[in-house]
Amino acid sequence: MHQQHEPTPAPRAAPQGARILVVDDDPTVAEVVSGYLDRAGYGVDRAGDGPDALARAVAHWPDLVVLDLMLPGMDGLEVCRRLRERGPVPVIMLTARGDEDDRIMGLEVGADDYVTKPFSPRELVLRVESVLRRTRPAVAARPLSAAGLTVDPTARRASKQGTELALTLREFDLLSFLLRHPGRAFAREDLMREVWGWDFGDLSTVTVHVRRLRGKVEDDPARPRLIQTVWGVGYRFDPTGDASDPTGDAPDLTGDAPDLTGDAPDAPADGPGPTADGGRQGEAGHA
Repeated sequence: MHQQHEPTPAPRAAPQGARILVVDDDPTVAEVVSGYLDRAGYGVDRAGDGPDALARAVAHWPDLVVLDLMLPGMDGLEVCRRLRERGPVPVIMLTARGDEDDRIMGLEVGADDYVTKPFSPRELVLRVESVLRRTRPAVAARPLSAAGLTVDPTARRASKQGTELALTLREFDLLSFLLRHPGRAFAREDLMREVWGWDFGDLSTVTVHVRRLRGKVEDDPARPRLIQTVWGVGYRFDPTGDASDPTGDAPDLTGDAPDLTGDAPDAPADGPGPTADGGRQGEAGHA
């Protein structure tokens, strides 16, 4: 059922010196996105294909990458994998409307967020700001420890039994949140609001990240004991690991079914922006 959403707020000032790499083979989309990011105060590099994107990233490592999935030759999934091999960097994936499998795959390879085409460029700027805001170290935040897991919010490092974990931005934030609230059950809507900072969105994003995080912190991800499914509610972190979840990755029955319709976010309420394809104002990148 369609929900009424609050008006989209204006983007905040960009973090000083933050640099964004925009990777899209459609020059119109790339120009519109780059223009909005530039006006929001970000430094912007542009690349039209995968090899060019990797070369630019090596020459000047970005603070965040806006990455089109459907690139010629080397697709966005492979670019994301290769970027992850070189070092940590937040990635927002651009996907075509209705490509549910591709969106899930993008999250599986480590994308921190995705936006479906056509999209509002202002909405994308807000997503960029939200992701970057969560990469900034917390001020005087104390380390968290439970069940052999340790998270240092200031250094943004996590470990299991002393071995450092390779977590994406959202996986780190999700684990940190769960460790701060042991024993408490959260609906996927709650996790989306508290961890992603969204009041609405595709709940399968939460499901995929929980599955990925289980694969890194559980001894047996198929029978998770730490991040447990609470049927009809959502998920709970149990530091004692007393009660196992015998179903592992069984169908998620935590309430609303994942919304995989591919609907783009609502356009901002304070006015449409220029189009990337001559279509409806305020949108970019029709598939």
